[in-house]
Amino acid sequence: MFSGIVEEGATVVALRREEGNLHITLRCSFVDELSIDQSVAHNGVCLTVVAIDGDTYTVTAVQETLRRSNLGGLAVGDLVNVERSMRIDGRLDGHIVQGHVDMTAVCTAVEEADGSHTFTFAYDFDPVMARRGYMTVEKGSVTVNGVSLTVCNSERDSFQVAIIPYTFEHTNFSRIVKGTVVNLEFDIIGKYLARLASLNNE
Repeated sequence: MFSGIVEEGATVVALRREEGNLHITLRCSFVDELSIDQSVAHNGVCLTVVAIDGDTYTVTAVQETLRRSNLGGLAVGDLVNVERSMRIDGRLDGHIVQGHVDMTAVCTAVEEADGSHTFTFAYDFDPVMARRGYMTVEKGSVTVNGVSLTVCNSERDSFQVAIIPYTFEHTNFSRIVKGTVVNLEFDIIGKYLARLASLNNE
């Protein structure tokens, strides 16, 4: 379980494919605090640490993860948003994030205004999935590349988020441009509410 408060950007230093899997090796500042089998979110995807070597660590993404996320498009040198799992005794500064990416979206616009940035993202709208809570709502929560954000200008198949300078500088939002593919995780509470509503209508 995560909160969507990214700790830092980890740099991809190596990629190795093995059948349908992708082994991703990254470097970040807290490698010496990691342990094998630990869960770390990568662009919002919960992955298990499988190896540690000096100041780098490796995680493995399976074919289903690669299909649903942007991890399959990573290249050496890319910056990945990373967050370790929540501490049970800590504050929930973002919102409840599972680390289970639902789908990808494409950035369609980036606008700068007085130091902050507004990003517009579009995704494939599916009416069936929307009825199950796979959608955004105005002022609701959404996770984009692992970052907990508040939705504005929610539309049928698109939404916007406003990024403050700190988030822009300390996550890979600084590298997102028009056409960039990002990971989305819709709000789990919304999914449960949608499921309960559908059961009441059966």
